[in-house]
Amino acid sequence: MYARGGERPPVGTLTRLFFESLERFDRPDALQYRVGVNSWRPISHRTLRERVRRIALGLRELGVARGDRVAILSENRPEWALADWGCLTGGMTDVPIYPTLPAEQIPYILVDSGASVIFVSNTTQAEKVASVRGQVPALRLVIAFDDAARGLADLTLADVEARGAAIDTPAAAEAWERDARAVQPDDLATIIYTSGTTGAPKGVMLTHDNFWSNVCATSDVIPMGTDEVALSFLPLSHIFERTGDYWFFATGTSIAYVESFDLVPICMQEVRPTIAMSVPRLYEKMYARVLENALSGGAIKKRIFFWARAVAERWANVRLAGREPSGFLAMQYALAQKLVFSKLKARTGGRLRYFVSGGAPLATEINLFFYAAGLTILEGYGLTETSPVIGVNTPEHFRIGTIGHPVNGVEVQIASDGEILTRGPHVMQGYWNKPEATAEAIDADGWFHTGDIGVIEDDYLRITDRKKDIIVTANGKNIAPQPIENLIKTNKYVSQAVMIGDRRKFPVVLVVPNYDNLEKWAGARGIIWTDRAQLLQMPTIQAKMDKEVRGQLTGLASFETPKKIALLEHDFSVESGEMTPTLKVKRRVVDERYKPVIDALFTDTDTATA
Repeated sequence: MYARGGERPPVGTLTRLFFESLERFDRPDALQYRVGVNSWRPISHRTLRERVRRIALGLRELGVARGDRVAILSENRPEWALADWGCLTGGMTDVPIYPTLPAEQIPYILVDSGASVIFVSNTTQAEKVASVRGQVPALRLVIAFDDAARGLADLTLADVEARGAAIDTPAAAEAWERDARAVQPDDLATIIYTSGTTGAPKGVMLTHDNFWSNVCATSDVIPMGTDEVALSFLPLSHIFERTGDYWFFATGTSIAYVESFDLVPICMQEVRPTIAMSVPRLYEKMYARVLENALSGGAIKKRIFFWARAVAERWANVRLAGREPSGFLAMQYALAQKLVFSKLKARTGGRLRYFVSGGAPLATEINLFFYAAGLTILEGYGLTETSPVIGVNTPEHFRIGTIGHPVNGVEVQIASDGEILTRGPHVMQGYWNKPEATAEAIDADGWFHTGDIGVIEDDYLRITDRKKDIIVTANGKNIAPQPIENLIKTNKYVSQAVMIGDRRKFPVVLVVPNYDNLEKWAGARGIIWTDRAQLLQMPTIQAKMDKEVRGQLTGLASFETPKKIALLEHDFSVESGEMTPTLKVKRRVVDERYKPVIDALFTDTDTATA
């Protein structure tokens, strides 16, 4: 099976995208950020140009040269974009780091990338870097966005801009733009670290043309108006939001930054965006809230809701079949919109044209519900290694349950074992310092092996499974489970451990106790039991195992940490089909076999999201 998008865009660079956007647009609110309740402060295209230039000049004045790596450790905010554009126009390569990453995991990225400078957002992030700076001898400068973090950093962003302003003559400005435009399509724009199956992060090398081609291809298939406003709340360290923000910038869309996912519902009503990108977790939360509101109401409210949903689904099925609903169904749908779905639209600000979903598969039921309600979610697919967009649903080509057609310039084929392969200008240059891993991921013909299983139907790509062992949560976070499982298994009370969490809200772990040690511990405390099933039900035993397992989970990011633990009575074995002959756990088999146990871990109302 094979599918291909249209012709690839001409080669280009992010610096070309930057200057062309500045020439095309002159919005007073190119960027926006929140400074109080329902108060947003704009940054114009003209101000953006000046600040980016001065950051680039200031970095050069500080000895940061073309090709140097500069890390960014920050939540979503305008300074992230300013630092990024400053690096890109200065010919530097930036290295984004997740703001939720614990301090212990930061040195590996800084040392492996060879970063000599790091931008940090605030005191919290500055403290992380300060605590590990001794492990990164090549790190010369820590630059803080917030003045409050000055004591933990060498400079602030304002200091860098001031240095740039001091030499910002017309001649310097002309030289800056000339040098920025001289950046080549194959020049390295960024190194984004993503977890590997062995746990050691791999630095994905993306070029200027990787991003450029992806942005152009997306712009070609998803129409954008002249007065769009986007809400940006996924981490900019994530390839999905990063490329999305370049797309917004290229189309003159005002970008409103939200530093915390918790603020999204509030900010939607304050900013009233026309477009927003998210991992499935946002849509799952919105869907759950709608259902909760309907079910918590009286009998009449419930009847109205379920009537409206049934009408909307009939309407949606007609539309998805390529026809226009009319007559009595159209009248019913208009009433359903007024009574039920208008409230959902109001919670998004009332102007939303599209949601875009990526990072993890979106449940068909949820996508259909939103479409029926009149809120279109354009689901796409890609990886960090593909910049990321491989395919995406568009207003013109829309099929729920798929990730749409390949975008322009992108080829997709299904290998004999069902794995999705892709080739084109979106595929990474390779893994930083890992030529063997690069050769394993990209074959001699240029096909990148995604590790996902899928099928192609009428040029629509459908993802059916995962070949890789990486867990991708509903929040789009990648987790390498094996190192965490191995960490847990170092505890003397643990025999086996398997993490589960693919496409779910957060990871959990199934644990088989080391019964020799656990039973000795229980016997020494006078605990009496008749069989192991009874032993595992005892609150004292559950508390003991919870303490032992959690004691092993140090140095992990929040999204990596299992939120719940289930104890299993029997070991996994080759005979039971749960392990391979080489004694590797078959994660999907375990997931299916213990489905009731696993589902129970996600049904409690007090569970936290990752």
